[in-house]
Parts: sequence; structure tokens; C-alpha cells
Amino acid sequence: MKSLKLTIAASLIILASASGCKKAFDDAVINKNKPTSGLSPALLLPGIESDMLVPPFSDEERQNQFTACNYVYYGNNKYWTGSASLNYTTLNNVAAMETESNKLAATLAKPYLTLAKFFRAYYFVGMTLKVGDLPMSQALQGIKNPTPVYDSQKQIFISSLALLEDANKDIIDMLAINKLTQGTYVIDSKYDFYFKGDFTKWQKIINTFRLRVLIALSKKTGDTDLNVKAQFAAILADNVKYPLLNSMEDNLQYVWDGVFSIYPNSPRNFGNDATRYNTAATYINTLASLKDLRVMRAAEPARGLKFDDTDFRSFVGAESGQGQSDMASLVQAGKISLIGRHRYYETLTGENTFIIGYPEMCFNIAEAINQGWVPGNAEDWYKKGIYADFAFYGINDGDNTVTFQKSGGLLGDDVSYPITFKYDDYYKQAAVKYAGNNADGWKQILTQKYLAFARNSGLEAYYQWRRTGIPVLSIGAGNTNNGTTIPTRYQYPINERSANTTNYNAAVQSQFGGKDDIYQTLWLLK
Repeated sequence: MKSLKLTIAASLIILASASGCKKAFDDAVINKNKPTSGLSPALLLPGIESDMLVPPFSDEERQNQFTACNYVYYGNNKYWTGSASLNYTTLNNVAAMETESNKLAATLAKPYLTLAKFFRAYYFVGMTLKVGDLPMSQALQGIKNPTPVYDSQKQIFISSLALLEDANKDIIDMLAINKLTQGTYVIDSKYDFYFKGDFTKWQKIINTFRLRVLIALSKKTGDTDLNVKAQFAAILADNVKYPLLNSMEDNLQYVWDGVFSIYPNSPRNFGNDATRYNTAATYINTLASLKDLRVMRAAEPARGLKFDDTDFRSFVGAESGQGQSDMASLVQAGKISLIGRHRYYETLTGENTFIIGYPEMCFNIAEAINQGWVPGNAEDWYKKGIYADFAFYGINDGDNTVTFQKSGGLLGDDVSYPITFKYDDYYKQAAVKYAGNNADGWKQILTQKYLAFARNSGLEAYYQWRRTGIPVLSIGAGNTNNGTTIPTRYQYPINERSANTTNYNAAVQSQFGGKDDIYQTLWLLK
């Protein structure tokens, strides 16, 4: 777990390791991308980028209620009870990248300093969404200021949005000069494993992420310091100044190569995990109720229900709040759908994991239009988001083939069926066809966005539920402490309480009346 206690930015240990991965899994499969020595800003970039990934088959995935664990020895479905894992180690490396960049000529430094603005915004937003107020303006100074004051959550959002605006402007300037003098502003492409130094792609990600941040502030549209609606509108109104993602090809995503990075579900762990982790009802039952073919990619039929394999009634997830022993009994009886073996276990590469993706952007724009923030056609964006995610699952408008593991078969012992899936038939269902710029249409947008978040984008599905109540999450003794309440934040890391006591106490008092617990309401949700 990362400590909130701020370490010395110039520490050779931090710089050499370029660490930042939160879990042993990350260390196993991602550190191959990281440098082991050197202080070049390029060498720090892979470690900073790798910490953006929240892998599938994780605690976050179960807390989003996409999958569930039915075997106590392997894990559980509980929400957290304590402190957050924060990204200050990675942010120290961002600061170190800035320090090393500033030792270079301006043309060599600016590309790294521009990306640093995005990374600062990305990680500070991610951390404040977990806990609330945090050191930001005085953070990352090491021994110069070991006890930084906390910035308010509002100020963190203001500062982060300003960083994103500045980063976009920097890229505009660099691209304009590069047109005149090719190669003036570049980063070493081999260290940028997402976009190989392509700033046109990074610019789209920066602006798309900014839309995500503004949507997260939907309860603060009346705050004139934030100007949420005006910022959103300005981005949509000028695609030259603020280019956005155009397709799935523009996604910021982690690509599993099957050599240095192995997909978390693979033939290597099939024997241990395949029957011990199953699908969750919040996700799978929604897909099945909509007669959505994605369910047949994501899940195996529950054959104990005695329906045909391609009958949507064969797909049933487990309630995440259910006790694990009861869940296991249903799995063993064949009444709960397991994770789709053909899609998730038969290769080492699995599917790409979105960090910031095109479907989410489409739904964010649709939501903004639905809520009256901006003009436009919400239905068009809503449909773009749905059909883009269909394409991700390889779903065609018409003829498709679905593949499941044979009943009682081994990995790779599959059975396939032809199935016809017409987009128009799917869309004309009352539960899917956009109901208009009203509350029902808003719920449809959020439901489809939740479905598109499956196994990607970290805790974004949970954050949506926390902000909107959609989807309705399963709550019970199996996933909560009291059987009735899902946490709404994390506690601050324990080390911060002793290393920065005065400022910690002041922040907890000003936000939560002195009580640092997981059921307090963050400023952005009030």
C-alpha cells in the first residue's frame, strides 16, 4: 500500500525503480516495461504510465459487481473497510520527470513537462475521488516540506482541470511547430508504450479525460468557480482546439502481449480460478434482461437451469451481497453463470483493458446533452456508445457465432452455435430505445455506460453508482460490514495520521466533523 507520507522526489531508490504498481500482480506482469536505472525523463515514463492500469480480475472488478468470488480461500466480495492505496510514489516520479526535463533544452523538456501536467491531473483526481481533500499544491516537495497542508477537493478539481487545459494548449503549440520543423518536439517512442510518442493521440485522451472529470462534478454545476457546463460546452464546440476520441482505435488501453504481460485470466490459472469466480447479477442479469448478445461473450450458460445454451434465460449472475457458501452451492448446481471460458481463459492475451475509452466518452456526451448542459443529439451519442462496445465484443449486426465450454469439458473443449443478432431488434426494445432527454433516458445512458465499463476503467462503474445510484447494486452480508451499506469513500492511509497529524486532523475535521470513516460523504457528492 502506498503511503500518503511524501517521500523525497530525488530519492535514487524511487527513481531507479519507477515503481507505482499497487499490487503484486502489477509487479509480476508490468515491471517488464520499467527501467531499472537512470534519471532520464524518458526512463521514468513507463513506470508512470503503468500505474494507470487497474487490471481486470481485481478487487475493483468485484466492487463494480461485474464478477464475484464464491470460494473463501481465494478471496471475497467485500468492499473495503479501511484506508486507500494512493499514488504519491508515482507522482514523485512525475515530479522527478519534471526535474530531469528542466535540466534539458526547452525543446527536449516541453514534451515531458506537458505529459506531466496530464499525469498530475489524472492521479490527483483519482486520489481525491477515493478520500476527499489531499495535499496537492504543497505536495511532492520531499524534505523541503514533509508536512504539506491539504487542498480542498474543490481546489483539487479546479487545479486539475487547469492542468488539463494547459496540457492541451501545450500540445497545440508543439504540433504547430512540428508542422513547420518536423521533430522539434518529440519523446522517445519506445518508452511511451501507449501511443509511441504520438501527441495527437495524447491530446484526444487529455480532452476526453477532462469530460470524465466534468461529468464526475455533475452535482456541482451551480458552482461558478468550476463552470462545469461552460467547460464541457467549450470542449464540444471546438473539435479543432479540443479534439476528442473518434473511435475505439483512439482508446487509452493496456494491450496484453502474452509474454511480459499475461492477461489475468488465462490457461495458466484456469484450473484454480475457473469455477471459483463467477459472474455477478448486477452485470449479467442486466445484459440477459435486455437480450444483449454481449452476455454470451462474457458468460457461460448456467446449464443447471435446463434452458438451451443460447437462451438468454440461461445467463444468471450471483448476487454480490450473497454469502459465499450459498453462492458456491448455486455454482455447483449449475444455476449461476461462470465467466466466459472461450473469451477469457483460452489465451494469454485476453482482451485489451480500457483506461479511457471511446464508449464511455460517447455516454458522457449523451448524459451532458440529456441534462441540458450542451446542445446536440443525445440519442446519436448513446447509440454510438452501444455499437462501439458491441464491436469490442465482436458482435455483428446479423450473423454471429457464440462459443462456450462444453458441459464438463476441459479448457478448449468448446461448442459453438450460430446466432442471429439484429441491432434494430435490440434497439427497438422499450428498455433500450432512447426515451428522450428526461429521467428515463438518463437512466438508459447510465445503464449502457455501466455495461461498457465491464472489466475496464478501474472504479469508474462504482463512482457512477455513487454519483447517480445507477445501477442498483446488490448489497448484503456477503459484501458489506453491516449488510446494508456500501462505503462511499476510503479512509486516509494510516501513515498520514502520524506523519502529517496536524494537517490530517484539520482536513478530517473540516470535511467530516472529525470522523475519518468510509461512510462519509465527499464534497463533490453533496
